[in-house]
Amino acid sequence: MSRRTLAVVSAGLSQPSSTRLLADQLAAATRDELARRGVEVELRPIDLRDHAHDVVNHLLTGFPPPALRDALDTLAAADGVVAVTPIFNASYSGLFKSFFDLFDATTLADRPVLIAATGGTARHSLALEHAVRPMFAYLRAVVVPTAVFAATEDWSQAAADGALRSRIVRAAGELADQVARRAPAAPPDPFALTAGFDELLAGRDPS
Repeated sequence: MSRRTLAVVSAGLSQPSSTRLLADQLAAATRDELARRGVEVELRPIDLRDHAHDVVNHLLTGFPPPALRDALDTLAAADGVVAVTPIFNASYSGLFKSFFDLFDATTLADRPVLIAATGGTARHSLALEHAVRPMFAYLRAVVVPTAVFAATEDWSQAAADGALRSRIVRAAGELADQVARRAPAAPPDPFALTAGFDELLAGRDPS
């Protein structure tokens, strides 16, 4: 059985978080779909709530602390990505956007990504198409066709209900297809410089 890794990015701010719950269910469904294709997958969760201060500090200084560096490396080396954000003011959260601002336009090139979001009502669901999908298109990721939005009424006792469960399974199958057909991602070079000497001297790291 071949092996892949899946980075699971959740930008929920509360605990417990419906955003994290949706991310976990999407990741589990993708794992199950990959298992049916003879692919073993390791799920690597990235809870952005735990890195909020470090993300801002990295944007200000250009140098990530170790915990955030591990999260950045995890995503950069993953074979696929599940990315879930709460919707605030008809768009992704600032923390979600700031985290992906730390990557250059080549890191996620040709990387399969499943996008999803949570919000109070289904009125916010179009934010996935007018905000989240274009961001990953700019990063040249391969975003699967089915985006998953979960409103408050979609949950029943912390479980995905009816139509939401169908969307989760369909999106997970699309991500599994994309991950399975690609060769495993090469691990990052631990000795590679993330900035040129001029940028280091200037105190900035573009990564």
